[in-house]
Amino acid sequence: MKAMILAAGQGKRMLPLTQTTPKPLLRAGGRSLIEWHILRLQSAGVTDIVINHHHLGEQIEAALGDGSDYAVQLRYSPEAERLETAGGIIRALPMLGDDSFIIVNGDVWTDFDFAALAPLAPDNALAHLVLAPNTAHHPDGDFGLTDAGRVSMDVAPRLTYSGVSVLHKDLFAGYHEQFLALGPLLQDAIKRGLVTGQRHDGDWQDIGTPEKLATLDARLRAE
Repeated sequence: MKAMILAAGQGKRMLPLTQTTPKPLLRAGGRSLIEWHILRLQSAGVTDIVINHHHLGEQIEAALGDGSDYAVQLRYSPEAERLETAGGIIRALPMLGDDSFIIVNGDVWTDFDFAALAPLAPDNALAHLVLAPNTAHHPDGDFGLTDAGRVSMDVAPRLTYSGVSVLHKDLFAGYHEQFLALGPLLQDAIKRGLVTGQRHDGDWQDIGTPEKLATLDARLRAE
């Protein structure tokens, strides 16, 4: 499978750091957040990666280049106007090629093993979500997970969508490139029973504030 790292966010919660640096290039443990994702994808055998960008996106391309330093192929999907998550994915679909692909939010940290993910068949699922235990800043979570491994809006306990998933291109059927969030598309597919999921109890963090970044940086350097 190919992968797409979502890196087009404004990073407003990370101001003033993101005033001059795009959020995915902020560093922790000697590497940028996006580099950690690239290296974990590469170690799982995923070597064809698309990165979308908007805010200060030229810095991302300059920092990462064609991916040869990481033994991967990097391609870019610049957005002159931000398209939101689903809109950005739709724009990049021609580069993603395969029927299903891995999606990773560029502003999270996780030790999740991407090798645990598998391609999707549309008759079984349009999406597969990696869910994590809720955090203090998001205590109510997003979705539940049934014993059969299906994501549900009505099952307790609720877990938090980690920003890691496998999506099938048919999830976006009928939509064109536009400003479009991913949430409503996922919720519609969940209601139709077309979303599977798994729980990740390892390390996962939404690096949403400078303080969280500093804490992660200190921990990784100590390790």
